[in-house]
Amino acid sequence: MRFWRSAARVGLPATARSALGLARGDRVLAVAIEQGGDYVVASRYAVSLASADGRLRLQRSWAEVDAGSWRPETATLTLSWADGSAPAAWTFDGRPTLFPEAVRERVQASVVLSRRIELADRRSARVAVRRDLATGVLSTQVILGRRVSADDPAVRALVDATLADLRDQVGLPPATPSW
Repeated sequence: MRFWRSAARVGLPATARSALGLARGDRVLAVAIEQGGDYVVASRYAVSLASADGRLRLQRSWAEVDAGSWRPETATLTLSWADGSAPAAWTFDGRPTLFPEAVRERVQASVVLSRRIELADRRSARVAVRRDLATGVLSTQVILGRRVSADDPAVRALVDATLADLRDQVGLPPATPSW
């Protein structure tokens, strides 16, 4: 745990920390300062963006993060969301940070099972069982690749079968398809 303890030492003002509303058992693992002056915070349970004056601009659980990409040459981190909403991109101020490592570790910690489905014409989809790290609740996600339609009966059949298999493997009850 020494790794995370040193990461949390980046100055996070009390007002920004208070805005996070950290739940019992949650704690700050890494902090990066965005070029605009906001604080990007990785805690055990969520990724957050808080201003120095105490406004919470974003807070999402790690189970909501689909993927992240780090560009060290520009110190830019981009997170894409499992629900398909617009990605978040932050360019950090250049100070050393363990934020990218914290993102990778927390996202991986939320994945219980994941399976890639190969479709025709080099198309694919991903199905995953994810754990909300704050509550332990398991949920399923379907991420369709480019040019993959949820209206395609063949895609629906493959995804439904994969979801059923993953749910069975982790002991979740069968569910009616809702994706």
